[in-house]
Amino acid sequence: MMPSARFPDLEGRSVLITGGGSGIGGALTEGFAHQGAKVAFIDIAEKPSRALCDRVDMATGNRPLFLHADLSDIDELRSAVAAAVEAHGPVTVLVNNAANDARHEVADVTPESWDANQAVNIRPHFFTIQAVAPGMAAAGGGSIINFTSTSYMLNIGTMPAYTAAKAAIVGLTKGLAGRYGPDRIRVNAVAPGWVITERQRELWVTESSLNEHISRQCIPDMMLPEDMVGTVLFLASDASKMLTAQTLIVDGGIL
Repeated sequence: MMPSARFPDLEGRSVLITGGGSGIGGALTEGFAHQGAKVAFIDIAEKPSRALCDRVDMATGNRPLFLHADLSDIDELRSAVAAAVEAHGPVTVLVNNAANDARHEVADVTPESWDANQAVNIRPHFFTIQAVAPGMAAAGGGSIINFTSTSYMLNIGTMPAYTAAKAAIVGLTKGLAGRYGPDRIRVNAVAPGWVITERQRELWVTESSLNEHISRQCIPDMMLPEDMVGTVLFLASDASKMLTAQTLIVDGGIL
């Protein structure tokens, strides 16, 4: 269920979401569309992305703009950002959501696989910000929201390249909050706990693992992608106009 809160200042805002075609990103695309924002999202998966656009259009009458790109290709990324700006005007809300949380053993990591992991899990965060920041500053400011993860805070050892990237996102967030604060651009991070997307169900969720995880939460409910939407809308909105350089943990209370 989408959050009931309405943020009037988000209506008509130019919003760009990476990895916005499914999972948490798909919920964010839908959530911003319900707010009346002009939403563009970048994704590599054609079929689910186009299906999401059709579904959101039918539900809201506010069709998102799907931009196909491989975020590990910086030229493709920059072209997608330019297309979003051409369609909707300067981006004033950027959500860096795209990630790949594939598990990998330490002994199996090669220099090539390490670089490929970082090319998805942190490099696009920086270069998307680099691409949108001048227009955002010229527009008078905006909000950048970087998705990190609680996985690196919980000492999870089955995906070291991924957790290294997710920790680095917090450092990137704080550094760029300092850099762009004078331009009234706020930069914050969101650290989700275990959000049960379709990908999680297909690859890693078992009844016992899910029940054990939920038993450690203060709030004993399974977290779903739409549970991330309210936090991101708040960070995007002027309701959080003096909040920057922060990491908000949304994990049901494990940490």
